[in-house]
Amino acid sequence: MGANMARRLADLGYHIGAVFDPHQAAAASLAIELGSHAAESLPQVTAACDVILTVVTDDEAMQAIFTEDGPSLLTGAAGKVFINCATVSPEAHEAAAEAAARAGAATLAASMASSIPQARQGTLYLMVGGDNEVFERVKPLLGDLSASLRHVGPVGHAAKIKALVNMVMNINTAGLAEGLGLGAALGIDLLLLKEIFSQTGANSRVLETDADDMIRREHDCYFSAEHAAKDSGIANTLAVLCGVSAPLSRAAEIQYRKMCEAGLGGLDKSGIAELTFPNRVIYPES
Repeated sequence: MGANMARRLADLGYHIGAVFDPHQAAAASLAIELGSHAAESLPQVTAACDVILTVVTDDEAMQAIFTEDGPSLLTGAAGKVFINCATVSPEAHEAAAEAAARAGAATLAASMASSIPQARQGTLYLMVGGDNEVFERVKPLLGDLSASLRHVGPVGHAAKIKALVNMVMNINTAGLAEGLGLGAALGIDLLLLKEIFSQTGANSRVLETDADDMIRREHDCYFSAEHAAKDSGIANTLAVLCGVSAPLSRAAEIQYRKMCEAGLGGLDKSGIAELTFPNRVIYPES
C-alpha cells in the first residue's frame, strides 16, 4: 500500500524525499523507480521529508517507529506532519500522536478503505482523524490519494471507524463463503447462485470483489487473511471494552485465525472459502 501511494504521488509531481522499509532491498528498488532515496534509518526519513506517511502492520510496529527511547521518526521531528495510515488499535494511533506532539510534530490518522489498485490509482477512501487545521493543511495531498475523503474527528476515531468497517467486511466475507460453500455442497450452479445473490438481499460489496475468487480458488492477496484476523481482533477488543456482544465478529475472527493456523494467512481474505467449500480442507500448493 505504501509503495503504491508513493508511486501515485510521484506520478503527480510530488518530490518523494525518502522511502524506508525494514527490507532494504524493497526500499532500494522503489527508490530507484521513483528517483528517490532509500533511507537506511527512520531519522533519515524525517530529515528528508516535511510530510511523512506511514503504513505499518500492527501496534508493535507503530510503537517501534514512534519510540521515544532511541532513534525513530521522532528524531528531529519538530514542525513535521505525520500521516499514519495503518489499521492498528485506536490506542496505538493515539500514543503515536501524543509522542509526536511532544517532539513538536503534528499527526493525522488516515485510515484507508480499499486496496492496492486504489492506492496506485489515487482512489482510496480515507477516514481522517486529527486536528482540523492540520487536516486542512495537507488536504490537497490527501485528495490526490483518494476518491473520497472524510474528516471524522479526533485521531482515535479514525481507527475506531476503520475497525468497524473491517469488522463488517470480514463478517460479510465469512458469510458469503458459507453461502457459496453450502451452495456447492447442494450441487447448485455457483454462477447462477452468485447472480441471484446480486439481485436480492444477499448482495454486498464483498459479493462483487470476492465471489469469483472463492469459486475459482484464486486468492491472490489484496487484503490478507492474517490482516483480517488482526482487524477483527481489534474490533472484538473494542466490543469487550464497551460491553457489547459481537458473536458474529468473534466467529469471523475464529475462522480467519483457523486460516492462519493452517498456513493460509498469506492468502487473500477470500481464501476463507477454503474452510467452507466441500473437499477443500487443504489448499493446493500449486
